[in-house]
Amino acid sequence: MSIPKQHPFPFDPTYGATLSALQSIRPPEAPDGFDAFWEERYSRALTIDPKPAVSHSETGHARWHVLDITYASTDGVTIGGWLLLPKHGQVRRGLVVGHGYGGRDQPDLDMPVEDTAVLFFCARGMSRSAHPPIPSEASGHVLHGIESRDSYVIGGCVEDIWLGVSALIALYPWLDGAIGYSGVSFGGGLGALAIPFDRRIDRGFLTVPTFGNRPLWLRLPTVGSADSVQQYQRKHGSVLETLRFFDAATAATRIRVPMLVAPARFDPAVAPPCQFSVANALPGEKEIFILDAGHFDYDSAAEQNDELRGRTAAFFKGGGAGLTVGAALRSNGRSAAPASPDRDRPSNRD
Repeated sequence: MSIPKQHPFPFDPTYGATLSALQSIRPPEAPDGFDAFWEERYSRALTIDPKPAVSHSETGHARWHVLDITYASTDGVTIGGWLLLPKHGQVRRGLVVGHGYGGRDQPDLDMPVEDTAVLFFCARGMSRSAHPPIPSEASGHVLHGIESRDSYVIGGCVEDIWLGVSALIALYPWLDGAIGYSGVSFGGGLGALAIPFDRRIDRGFLTVPTFGNRPLWLRLPTVGSADSVQQYQRKHGSVLETLRFFDAATAATRIRVPMLVAPARFDPAVAPPCQFSVANALPGEKEIFILDAGHFDYDSAAEQNDELRGRTAAFFKGGGAGLTVGAALRSNGRSAAPASPDRDRPSNRD
């Protein structure tokens, strides 16, 4: 175990929580209308023709054909990103990959998957999906439209995932029901919100997911996006009524597909109690792989990174999701560092 002991933060990124305490945290109750809110948004998203457009990318690689891609999302937003296609083998699966709150400037060409079309999308307002007046920086992005659940930008970002799935199916119709999702931090929280309402997503991998247990998320000190919202709340009043509809832990209770989740015990950007709220909430087939730290570099990270990478490869082949929580923890041995498959480690932005 290599949970960091030295750090520059004015608070304890473990929040003094023991592992047993973290594993005992339960998700908040859903507000009235939670399911109807998301089901309506999903139904509306399915009416959009994503019109995916691909073009040659200047990036070359031995394993992958790398393409630039754009597709249409809700609210007239155009989403940009990259599409990786295997140079050898066939496209048998799809994978939509999110990113952290630092955005994304390139695809991860070291993805541990085969026979898979991999879509790296940029969430609306960020990187290749810049869309003024949505701020591109995390501190402003996380506040955009927060006054109302109907205008909050996070809802649109979830729809960007659903339209990413639609884009893959438009290109490869046989992938319907054989598409996974992978996201870290910001992308992990979005995934927890998106997966339960989209039957076309058959499994998900969430690393240090944010947006879990919003009452705690609004209270615990952090250097991540929650800090901006906490400052906003001190000035403008409570935003909890909006955020309750965007609680990744509440949404996770609705997930019924196999899941691999990697919460961290030390994390200055996404409080571990919020991450474990998401992992604990999952009611179905899941593997919990406990990380020593998130959004922070430390000793043995490379070794642990390799271990999680191996589990990721097995999971997206269809194996590795059947472990019970107890078995997963026992086989975990020590713990692992974030092996984010979308190159968001390390960063202080969730």
